[in-house]
Amino acid sequence: MRAFSTWRGHAGCVALAMFLLVSCSTVPPAQDESQLAGSPPRYSLVFIIHGDGDYLYHDTLGRARRADKDVFERAQAIATGLPNADVVIFHEIERRHVLFLIPRHDGRAYYYRRGRLVAQESYWRDQGDSHFAPEAKLYKQFAGAQPHPPVRMLLYFGHELPEFNGLGYDESYPKRRVTINDLAEGVKNIAGESEELDLLVLATCFGGTPHTISALAPYARYIIASPENLHLSYFDLEPLASIEVGSGDADIAAFADRFARNAFDQLVSEVQTAISVVVYDVSATGAFRDSVHAAYARTLTAANGTSLAAVEHCDCASDSTYARPGMGRGLTVLYRAPRFGRMKHEQRHSGWECWRIAE
Repeated sequence: MRAFSTWRGHAGCVALAMFLLVSCSTVPPAQDESQLAGSPPRYSLVFIIHGDGDYLYHDTLGRARRADKDVFERAQAIATGLPNADVVIFHEIERRHVLFLIPRHDGRAYYYRRGRLVAQESYWRDQGDSHFAPEAKLYKQFAGAQPHPPVRMLLYFGHELPEFNGLGYDESYPKRRVTINDLAEGVKNIAGESEELDLLVLATCFGGTPHTISALAPYARYIIASPENLHLSYFDLEPLASIEVGSGDADIAAFADRFARNAFDQLVSEVQTAISVVVYDVSATGAFRDSVHAAYARTLTAANGTSLAAVEHCDCASDSTYARPGMGRGLTVLYRAPRFGRMKHEQRHSGWECWRIAE
């Protein structure tokens, strides 16, 4: 009996070890020449999908769904349909444990090359404050000896990225800080030699603020974001399925406009709350951002020193501190007022969202 117990214990350890090895494996290797044959990809797309939070919602049929998993599946479908692209998908998930004791990796990465999944890997996200360093490292690692095509577009899906404080963004790490500056640093490191993305899509609530656009401005020519609440339908990815687009300003601007309008039209057909989707031509917005920088920084400092109940979002045009001539320069604003509530008669939005101290 004792020998049997000992054997059973060893078998259990072996099984657990095999389970852990499989859960962390990279299959198949990214350098498999048979899968990388053909003309090299012309561009890269990067998806970062945050899933370490409350993303549960119910669709129109009452079915429970997870928004981050829905986006992940749609990103996978896009990746398999792009024969001329590298696509890397990062899914940041909640922390889990094996047998309630052994922690498991809290990130998953998938590398598609010319429409084929050639590598996938589980990884540890930053255990301290987030700087997206593991994602940047994996992005560079996946291609190995293969030359990286330029990063054309990066899409981030998640909750509102804080502009100050940042505690509690991840449910698994309540003491960990995540801010928009962390994402900006991650974009910089992922883009690498590409230096400047053609398009950055920020699928979060309250992404269209002067500070957020300024933080990302050095790394993108165009940014699509929502200055108000963004419904969990997020942005429709369908335009990415036909992404054959040139690198000139006119080409990128036309694609950004098509992507934004497609997302807006889908949201209009599905939800009754306010809908706002804005395309920011980054260089053209610089004058406005510079003009409100000092005032906005003072507001963020004051907000960081008080409770969230004492601050509120507002359309920048409704506050004399931020309302400036030319604030609409470089913006394509798509807005529909909510179908109910006190804001249902507000038919316009400036495209900029600001913080103010509540009265």
